[in-house]
Amino acid sequence: MHCVREVTENLWWVGSNDRRTPLFENIHPIPEGVSYNSYLLLDEKTVLFDCVDWSAAPQLVENVEHLLNGRELDYIVLHHLEPDHGAGLWAILRKWPGATVVSSLAAQRFMDQFGFAPLPIQRLMAKEGERLSFGKHSLTFYAAPMVHWPDVMVSFLEPEGAFFSADAFGTFGALNGRLFADELDFPHRWLPEARRYYANIVGKYGPQVQALLAKAKGLDINLLCPLHGPVWRRDIGWFVEKYDLWSRYEPEDKEVLVIYGSMYGGTEQAAEALCTALTERGVETALYDVSAVHVTRLVAESFRCSHIVLASVTYNMDFYPPMRDYLEDIKALGLKGRTFALLENGTWAPNAGKLMGEFVAGELEGCTLLAPKVTVRSALRGEQAAELEALAEAIEKSVKG
Repeated sequence: MHCVREVTENLWWVGSNDRRTPLFENIHPIPEGVSYNSYLLLDEKTVLFDCVDWSAAPQLVENVEHLLNGRELDYIVLHHLEPDHGAGLWAILRKWPGATVVSSLAAQRFMDQFGFAPLPIQRLMAKEGERLSFGKHSLTFYAAPMVHWPDVMVSFLEPEGAFFSADAFGTFGALNGRLFADELDFPHRWLPEARRYYANIVGKYGPQVQALLAKAKGLDINLLCPLHGPVWRRDIGWFVEKYDLWSRYEPEDKEVLVIYGSMYGGTEQAAEALCTALTERGVETALYDVSAVHVTRLVAESFRCSHIVLASVTYNMDFYPPMRDYLEDIKALGLKGRTFALLENGTWAPNAGKLMGEFVAGELEGCTLLAPKVTVRSALRGEQAAELEALAEAIEKSVKG
């Protein structure tokens, strides 16, 4: 049975939802699933915008066949050849072998490397500023390399004003029958997953996203059509502003993210006591166990918050391995400009704070370390209340200053 949604009179969503795959890119948990978005334009020429993962290819073929209603498929525009968008191409070409495949040169190369089009096909290389006409509609292409693969192009469809943004403006989560962002409680229920998607999938490429935003600024965009997540037809500027913040590595909230690594509860207790002291001072906090919360969520929260407290037990004369994994991830994803504070624990030779401080100072761009550092030996003692308050006061001044 086909499952489609009308975007405009001539443009349809023909994608699919995946609720079975547990890990996106086999690394990022997607408990709420993910959508693979494809769109079909019906004009004098018919155009399919992007494909889907191989597992969803039968649904894509059924959706397209239903809307074509006996017509041929003339064009397949591929903005990005990652397998969750390109693998289904083979099924489409088997059904409509006469379609011309339009993409960047890099995407054509990746298509051949993956073997998505094993038969001879008609190809058209799209370049920056080139324009295709399909009858009443025309499509202009814009290069967006490294958002987040080198093959990425985006395009702008007129007169609809539809901006096909590839993986930019994507979001984790299956759509479950709802296509448009205004059909969802996006600010409260979907924004955390949009942030987690951006930070972990696109986050490293902030300058490239800024370049794409500059190109998009000159377009009269009425519809924002990403490859994952809902289509935007209202309040587009609100979501674009989020991307602008994230891609400039500017925090959304003046809030303290407290991440702790604890073996037997002593470091956890100290981290919670610090959160209590900060809350009493009117400072917003978010507390996470680095061993229990998936690192993709910690990365997303790091993009959101202005201040980060690292609280770690000493482990093999180093800091806690999951804490190192987290710091390596935010380094790889380019996070910068945050203010850090340190809390360490060690029963006989506390060393975590020194090493975490060296990592922040030496590996993370534009980050600040607050003093004082608090050292716990096994468990927080009552006489250390003044030390904890001093750290809370320093954090408060930084947050509110």
